[in-house]
Amino acid sequence: MEPQNHTRVSEFFLLGFSDDPELQSLLFGLFLSLYLVTMLGNLLIILAVSSDPHLHSPMYFFLSNLSLADISISTTTIPKMLVNFQTHSKSITYAGCIAQVNFFALFACLESLLLTVMAYDRLVAICHPLYYLVIMNHHLCGLLVLASLSISFLNSLLHYLMMTQLTFCAGVELPHYFCEFSQLFNLSCSDTSISSILIYFIGTIFGGVPLSGVLYSYSRIISSILRLSSLGGRYKVFSTCGSQLSVVCLFYGTGIGVYISSAFSSSPRKSAVASVMYTVVIPMLNPFIYSLRNKDIKSALWRILLLTPFLPGSLDLV
Repeated sequence: MEPQNHTRVSEFFLLGFSDDPELQSLLFGLFLSLYLVTMLGNLLIILAVSSDPHLHSPMYFFLSNLSLADISISTTTIPKMLVNFQTHSKSITYAGCIAQVNFFALFACLESLLLTVMAYDRLVAICHPLYYLVIMNHHLCGLLVLASLSISFLNSLLHYLMMTQLTFCAGVELPHYFCEFSQLFNLSCSDTSISSILIYFIGTIFGGVPLSGVLYSYSRIISSILRLSSLGGRYKVFSTCGSQLSVVCLFYGTGIGVYISSAFSSSPRKSAVASVMYTVVIPMLNPFIYSLRNKDIKSALWRILLLTPFLPGSLDLV
């Protein structure tokens, strides 16, 4: 097929997981359920943190922003997939595809940076407890989130600029359920030798640096835990960062797994299945991981759930 300029390519085709209509109906119900659970769980975390004065601390402030990033990642990818399941259509417009690439790059980078910031927060809390409130003041917390958002916007802008430089042949079919940049990059009809170097550079900066920060923070934390003589003290310290460490392992572990599978696997659809972990499963699991072992979060959530049924009645009485 003759290459066409990207401005004349009106749509792409997302092949998804299966062409079987019965299986698509099953997948629609599954992903709709997962999406609703993700939205409910993360919204409850945000509501609990914002409504409970006991949770107005740096750790929970970062957690509420992480929940917002989780909602955004899932909303970037899942709704379009659900619409395609229902309409039995695989198409996505060129503008819609660019939007998915940009927003996914934005929120995935934001989540990575927030996990780094949360690791630093735990480092200060465990290694410098007496100076924690002085170091992690409101000004610094706001600045860290703003810096994370600004860097994520820069990452998204770079993805947009690279995307607009690619040319595509007519009728591009992506073996994926959303417009993933690496898949589009591989299917491009243009010369991508220079862009390949830029992609590795961007991946190293925006992926490697946050991961290095996380590894450094947790190596310091683990070193501090091992120096404690009391087993009870070790357990108490570990319990404060164990849930976050689980989230970090899930996020970076699946991200690296998807990268390896896409680089060495002969089946592109296997990469799509692996991508479900960090676009669907992890955003759904994060609220459960952070709330199951956290008494403050559980107490705040119970108060919300117990008070909610009485709100309409109380308003009627007033």
